[in-house]
Amino acid sequence: MEPVLARTRVSRRRLRACHECDWVVALPPLRPGERADCPRCGHTLVRRHYRPAQRSLALAIGATIALLLAISFPFISFEVSGIGNRIELTQTVTTLIGFHQPLVAIGVALTIIVLPAVYLLGVIWLQIGLLSNASLPYSRGIARSLAHLHPWMMADVFIIGALVSLIKIAGMAQIDLGVSFWAFCAFALLLLFTTQSIDADWMWFSLAGEPLAPEGTRSGHTAAPQGLAGCPTCGLVNRLESDGHGHCRRCGELLHTRQPHSLQRTWALLAASAILYIPANVYPIMTTTSLGQSQPSTIIGGIVELWQMGSWPVAVVIFTASILVPVSKLLALAWLCLVVPRSDELNGPARTRLYRITEFIGRWSMVDVFVVAILVALIRAGTLMSVTPGPAALAFGSVVVLTMLAAMTFDPRLIWDDRQPRHIRHSQEKPS
Repeated sequence: MEPVLARTRVSRRRLRACHECDWVVALPPLRPGERADCPRCGHTLVRRHYRPAQRSLALAIGATIALLLAISFPFISFEVSGIGNRIELTQTVTTLIGFHQPLVAIGVALTIIVLPAVYLLGVIWLQIGLLSNASLPYSRGIARSLAHLHPWMMADVFIIGALVSLIKIAGMAQIDLGVSFWAFCAFALLLLFTTQSIDADWMWFSLAGEPLAPEGTRSGHTAAPQGLAGCPTCGLVNRLESDGHGHCRRCGELLHTRQPHSLQRTWALLAASAILYIPANVYPIMTTTSLGQSQPSTIIGGIVELWQMGSWPVAVVIFTASILVPVSKLLALAWLCLVVPRSDELNGPARTRLYRITEFIGRWSMVDVFVVAILVALIRAGTLMSVTPGPAALAFGSVVVLTMLAAMTFDPRLIWDDRQPRHIRHSQEKPS
């Protein structure tokens, strides 16, 4: 009896329920550089890093220093016919407020400065505590927040928007890149490396240990029929209440058998996005004034203008980010919602991969909003040349946010529900 009990305790300690297909698996021992993928859908469950605390701490400190430099020095300057302007990074936000676009300004500030700064400070706080073998106060709450902040940090998207803005005005004015521009490029790169360096499995084990999985948990089966759910934040398998809800024993995250009203919420967000996408393309996203003449520009109009100017690579980038990505994401999520009742084990992997793609690409549509923010702040030479934001900026930014929320509310586990092969389904129905 002792060997059996020992094996049971080990398997219960290292169990995970996949967040995308709900399959319960036992994690193998992992060395630095290795990862464990779900055998059913291929989702990465755990990725092990070498010296994760030291690595994350160093990257986070470097990214924070780069961000401080980016907001302390000139960002970009331009000059045309002896008239020019020089801006700092923060003016991409304050100028929008001056043009009565506070919601767009808040979105820009949060995604490129505020949320990344909060994330980096949280990483530094956590890793200092882990390295000193004494968790600092509020560490669990901060660790939970890191996963929620990650999708909304868009420093890398802002860099693409800055490059597009520079190409747009390079033929009309002389452009100089300040210290802040290069510092922000370094910040975006270090922030990306920081997010990839987080070893959530090791971090939560170091913070709060790892309680055993509930008694009777079986690997090689889905979690929901067993009354279980895997925590999307720390990965721990938990027993749910009879109503299908509960809280994670380790991090406190709210858990559900499936996200409540997932399809209804996704449909509602998609409908709102589709409605807002109409004014986002009909109304001008910005108005350019040159030599006293104002010319409003829609998203499509800006793409056509770039193409006619010979800047077809930039036109392709804007077309992809502002037209192809939002429309594809709307259609893909709508199609997934429609086919969920008809999914099976054969098409489950392909549909799960489609969901991952839609979840990943949504944030890149913010490129056009960032282009507007940069050009509005930079091009301010009166009647000679100036740019003002149009009403489509808010509408398009709302489309990006709503489609991202739609992807988050869609529960990919629905694709796999009751789709097990018949012999597995029958074995689950047999009394133990």
